[in-house]
Amino acid sequence: MLTAFSGFSSVGEYVSSRHAEDSLLVLSWNVENLMDYRSDTTGRYTKRRFYTKCNSIAKTILMIAGKEGRIPDAVALMEVENRFVLERLLSATPLRKCTYNIVHFDSPDRRGIDCALLWRERRLKMRGAKACHLKDEAGRIMATRDILLAEFENLDILVNHHPSKLGSGSGERRKRAMGRMREIMDSLSAAGHSRVLSVGDFNDDVWGGGGRGTIKYNGAWEKIDGHFASDSLCVREKVFDDPLLTEPDRTFGGYKPLRSYSGPRFLGGPSDHFPVILWVRLTEYAEK
Repeated sequence: MLTAFSGFSSVGEYVSSRHAEDSLLVLSWNVENLMDYRSDTTGRYTKRRFYTKCNSIAKTILMIAGKEGRIPDAVALMEVENRFVLERLLSATPLRKCTYNIVHFDSPDRRGIDCALLWRERRLKMRGAKACHLKDEAGRIMATRDILLAEFENLDILVNHHPSKLGSGSGERRKRAMGRMREIMDSLSAAGHSRVLSVGDFNDDVWGGGGRGTIKYNGAWEKIDGHFASDSLCVREKVFDDPLLTEPDRTFGGYKPLRSYSGPRFLGGPSDHFPVILWVRLTEYAEK
């Protein structure tokens, strides 16, 4: 049995920034089934496991803050069940000192998982937020994750978790999700929103070979997590694959993300996906 992930627990040393004030630090992460133990009937998502997982997620975010020199200004999360799990993540872990606000909407997903965004008011001023449904060819709302849209004064952020690769017609569902995302981005641009960042788990290896993967499937690395951005944004992205987030891959060799679950077995890691770190330079500010 692997021990629970452990990392940093202090917040104070991460508040200062080594980066220009015209940049925002955004984190995007599929946190692998952050589920509400209160409604679980399988015995898989127990209270103890839930809080172990919350602490693993929190410590990873603070470890990233330590390495980047600043607490993330926004954290996009995928695979969260409801607002309760987000509130507990922020109140029962060292993240309670980070003063994050929550954007979350319940989606029509069959598994009951949603997207969410944590954001810090001292760095971002919200104008509004909404859930953007995906629709099939008949115009019916699809039973999958909505795209979350959060509009701030200096940046709009979309959080995506596109349909999985499982089941017949999965490729068409992901195509529709990608089309919907681009439609939202185009609509924002047409409305005069020049800075739009779209992040998340796209469930397709959109970017292809050469770069670091975010998930390992049957021994092969895939980069299914990443970002798209409007032309006016300068975005520097990197996959955070710190050794503390990994375990040996005894089947295929090398290493793989230290996930929370392997089937019903609890491993104690934060996620089967690596987080993606994005430094977003707001070029309009930089040119002054």
